Amino acid sequence: MFKYGVEQLTIKKVKDIANGTLKGSLTNTAIDRVNSCRKKVEVMAKGNKAVYGINTGFGPLCDKQIAPEKTQKLQENLLISHAVGVGKPIDKELSKIMMICKVHALCQGYSGVRLSLIERIIYFIENDLLPVVPEQGSVGASGDLAPLSHLFLPLIGEGDFWIEDAICSAKEVLSSHGLIPLQLEAKEGLGLINGTQFILAHAIKGLDKMEYLLDLADVSGTMSLEGFQGSSAPFKKALHEIRPFSGNLKVAKRIRKLLKDSQNIESHLECNRVQDPYSIRCMPQVHGASRNAYYHLKELTGIEMNSVTDNPIVLSETEAISGGNFHGQPLAMAIDYVALAASELGNISDRRCYLLLEGKYGLPRLLTENEGLNSGYMIPQYTTAALASENKSLCFPSSADSIPTSLGQEDHVSMGSISGRKLNQILENIEKILAIELMFAVQAMEFRRPNTFSKIIEENFAIVRSRVNKLEDDRILKYDIDNMIDLVKNRSFIVR
Repeated sequence: MFKYGVEQLTIKKVKDIANGTLKGSLTNTAIDRVNSCRKKVEVMAKGNKAVYGINTGFGPLCDKQIAPEKTQKLQENLLISHAVGVGKPIDKELSKIMMICKVHALCQGYSGVRLSLIERIIYFIENDLLPVVPEQGSVGASGDLAPLSHLFLPLIGEGDFWIEDAICSAKEVLSSHGLIPLQLEAKEGLGLINGTQFILAHAIKGLDKMEYLLDLADVSGTMSLEGFQGSSAPFKKALHEIRPFSGNLKVAKRIRKLLKDSQNIESHLECNRVQDPYSIRCMPQVHGASRNAYYHLKELTGIEMNSVTDNPIVLSETEAISGGNFHGQPLAMAIDYVALAASELGNISDRRCYLLLEGKYGLPRLLTENEGLNSGYMIPQYTTAALASENKSLCFPSSADSIPTSLGQEDHVSMGSISGRKLNQILENIEKILAIELMFAVQAMEFRRPNTFSKIIEENFAIVRSRVNKLEDDRILKYDIDNMIDLVKNRSFIVR
């Protein structure tokens, strides 16, 4: 049981709530906070003092005071007018993560929404009523206005839900559940659509995927090292203790573990090679730098998912501060940094793929013994090169851009929504690149038999061979690549 608005939310807890293995609950503490804040809003809504978003218009219309009897229409218009997203719908999982994060923020008692509104969102979460949200349209301040508007249109009977893989109108779905559309009250529309939950959901999804891919990159790189018969010396503890970046130390330690008791390593300790190419011996420095970026974004995401990011923030019956907690810049810049870090995992992996094809140190060229008649693994490296190049083009930092909106009232925006989307595109490409490297590495390791490898490497070797046979003569490799990608996406490899 997770206590919304009271306990600290983590990436794991978000994932567990989303997949139903952890239940989110409303405690008396959270209920009291929500009800107390709501009373403050009701007092302000009835007063003569202009309070942004409660009895005024929005954005450049903040100087237009709205009569109390028009409050409901004002909030409804807010959702309707801001639902201007375009493009393909985001993954259903992202819609659910957005709702979980929004509930947690609302339950902290600074947003002024009614308890019944929060209870309806929780009903959506628990019954897999997932709104359809277009992927484009947010500039990342005043939060993710367009996607959050689409996310919460179904509360008022507008917009659409996913039912299985079909899109159904919210009116029909609410009716089938015996639910009546809600009428929004003062501050509620603004409390729903101000916030960074679109950016945040993409960061959460990206971090969850990247954690596995960082570990998998160490495994695939080590298997390539074994196929290449590279040196284990660059991973010695003493070397990394004198340049102790946390990511570097972790990668070096992991590679030492992955190489432990390798007969293959022992078989060439007395060879005449002085050093390996950077893509082999610099894995702790390169993979480690990507880990350091991951650690940074994970820390910031932990802060953000436990923060209140709407506007205004209600502090008392007389004070509602119109600040900038909705601005996506704190996450946007770090996501751009992590996108670059993720791209580098693919960049160095592609280099290792190329290295294994060169026919050095006992490996046949193109990893085939029948070259000429057969092209072997020549062409899949074209695919890793294409994916690595595509990732580089996606690394332009979205947060470096800002286009004024709202007649200049919102004159600096984060573009963090674009950062989040690009990060997840890059990570999908990394899955494909590492899948191909693993296929190459296992083929190279075949030529080192009868040498054996560490227990964990042998287990991963067997996982590859369970779906992809040794390449003897040319065949359609698309099927092998798809099988490998499926193994990576399903996290079938043993990485720890």
